[in-house]
Amino acid sequence: MNHDSSWGQQGELPLPFPELSADMPLLPARMVNEYGYCPRLAYLEWVQGEWAESADTVTGRFTHRRVDRPGGKLPEPNKVDGSERIHARSITLSSNRLGLIAKLDLIEGEDEELIPVDYKKGKRPHVPKGAYEPERVQLCVQGLLLEERGYRCTRGVLYFAGSRERVTVEFDDELRYATHNAIDGLRLIAAGGQTPPPLEDSPKCPRCSLVGICLPDEVNYLRNAEMASPRPLAVARDDALPAYVQAHHAYIGKSGETLKVKLGDDSSATTIRLIDTSQLVILGHASLSTPALHELMRREIPVTWHSFGGWFHGHTIGTGHKNVELRTAQYRASFDKRICQELARGLVQAKIRNCRTQLRRNWRGEEPPKELLKSLKDDADRARRAGSLAELLGLEGAAASRYFGAFSNLIKTDDDARALAFDFRSRNRRPPADPVNALLSFAYSLLVRAWTVTVTAVGFDAYRGFYHQPRYGRPALALDLMEPFRPLIADSSVLQAINNGEVRPTDFIAAAGSVSLDNEGRKRFIATFERRMSHEVTHPLFGYRVSYRRLMETQARLLGRYLLGDIKTFPNFTTR
Repeated sequence: MNHDSSWGQQGELPLPFPELSADMPLLPARMVNEYGYCPRLAYLEWVQGEWAESADTVTGRFTHRRVDRPGGKLPEPNKVDGSERIHARSITLSSNRLGLIAKLDLIEGEDEELIPVDYKKGKRPHVPKGAYEPERVQLCVQGLLLEERGYRCTRGVLYFAGSRERVTVEFDDELRYATHNAIDGLRLIAAGGQTPPPLEDSPKCPRCSLVGICLPDEVNYLRNAEMASPRPLAVARDDALPAYVQAHHAYIGKSGETLKVKLGDDSSATTIRLIDTSQLVILGHASLSTPALHELMRREIPVTWHSFGGWFHGHTIGTGHKNVELRTAQYRASFDKRICQELARGLVQAKIRNCRTQLRRNWRGEEPPKELLKSLKDDADRARRAGSLAELLGLEGAAASRYFGAFSNLIKTDDDARALAFDFRSRNRRPPADPVNALLSFAYSLLVRAWTVTVTAVGFDAYRGFYHQPRYGRPALALDLMEPFRPLIADSSVLQAINNGEVRPTDFIAAAGSVSLDNEGRKRFIATFERRMSHEVTHPLFGYRVSYRRLMETQARLLGRYLLGDIKTFPNFTTR
C-alpha cells in the first residue's frame, strides 16, 4: 500500500520540508508528541533547550529502564520473512528525507511486518481510540521511520505500564495526515522564532514539568489583569541546598554519590550527598578534584569561588544553557536606551520601596519619622520618572543615604558591648571598617553569587546588564536584578544575625583598618542567610506563597518573558 499517494477524506498531504542538510538537526519523535500536547512546551524544549525534572519524568525513566538496554537484532528489510520472531530493543532510526529521529523502545516482528512498541508509564486512558492523539502520533513517527528503511509497518502498539495493557494503533490515512501536520507544524514554529502563547487555564499545566519555566498562568495574568489570579506555582519540591567549604586547604573529592571533604593529612572526611547539593560554594584555598568537578558539571551543579573573606570571584558550570534566543534578546535590549532606562527605573523604584518597607517593619521603639518615610516615597516616585541613568544613580544614592542613615535604629542594642560592637554610623566598604558593614558586604557578596548562578541557569549572560553598565569581571545583570532584594534578603539577614544573637561581637577580626568575620562567625551567618533564602513570602501580584530562592528564579524567567515579547512590562517584586 502506498500511503504517500492516498489520503482519504483528509485531502492532499501538504508539501513536506525539503531534505535536511548536514547542519540541520533532526526532529525527535518525542518532540512531535510534545507539540501535540502543547506547542509552547515543544518550543521551550526543542528550540530553547529548557528542561526540568518532575516526578513524572523520573517515573517514566524508571519505566523505560529495561527497554533502554539494547537487545536483539533488527534484520535487513529484505530478510524479514515471517519465519522468525523479531524482538529488538532500544533501536535508533533516523531519516534526512523526513527530518526525523526516534529511539524505538521495542520492535516486534510478525507475519513479515514490523510493529513498534512504545512504553508509557501511566494507565491506559479510556478514550475512543484507546490513546490520546499525541501518543498515537509519536508512534506513527516510528512507523514512518521503519517504512523509510524499507520495512512493512501498518500498525504499532502502546504499552501502558501502569495498567499493563497493550493498545493497538492502526497507521491509517487519518493518523498519517495528523502526524505529517504535527511534524510540519513544529518545524514552522521553530523556524518562526516566536514562542507560542501559553495555554489558558489548562488542566495540563499543573502536571507539566516545565510549569515553573513556562509560567503559563503568570504570563496570561500579566497580559490581561482581568483574568483570575494564577494558580499556586506547582513545582517539584527541591530540598537541595548550597554546600559551603571554607576550611583552609581543604580537598574535595568524589566518592560514589557523595563529595568527600578532607582537611590536610586528616584521615577523616566530611561527606556531602550530591543529591542534596544545589551548588558548591568554595571560600578560600580549597582544592577540587577533576572527577568531582566533572560529576558536578554533569549534574549541572555550579561551583562558585570566593576569596577567603567572601568576595565573589566567579563560578564554574558545564556547557551552559542552550537558549541562544534569550541571550540574543538580552543583547539586543541592552543596546536599546529606552529599554535600559525602563528596566533601570523599575529596579531602582522597587529597591527604594523595599528599603522603606524594611524601615517600617524593623524600627525599634517608636515608628520611623514620617518625614523619612515620605522622603523615601518621593525618591521612589522620582525614580519612576527619571530621564537618564545618571539621574537615576543620583536618586538611588540619595535614597541609600537616607536609608543607611537610619539603619542603626533597626539594630538591637540591649547592652554596652553589643551597642559598641554594632554601632553603625554610615555605609562603607572596600574594606568595611566595622562589624555591621562587614556583615552587609558579605551578605551582598552571597546575594550577587546567588543571582549570578540563577540568571546563568535560566540562560542569560550574567555580565550584560541594563542598569549596571558592562565592566570587566562585573556580573552586571546579577547586580541589576538583586537591587530590589538587597533590603529583603541581605539587609534582613544582617539584622536577624545581630538581633537574634547568631553573630556576636567576638566573631570579628580587625586588622589594618578592615573588619571581617572569623570562621565560626562566617559559618553562622551563612546559615542565617540560607534560612532567609528559604523563607516564604506571599507574592503581591500572583497571591501564592513562594520562597525567596524560588522567587529569584521566577523573576529571572519573567524578565526573559518580557525580553522575548511574551509580556509588555517587567513586574518588579515589592513587599508590603
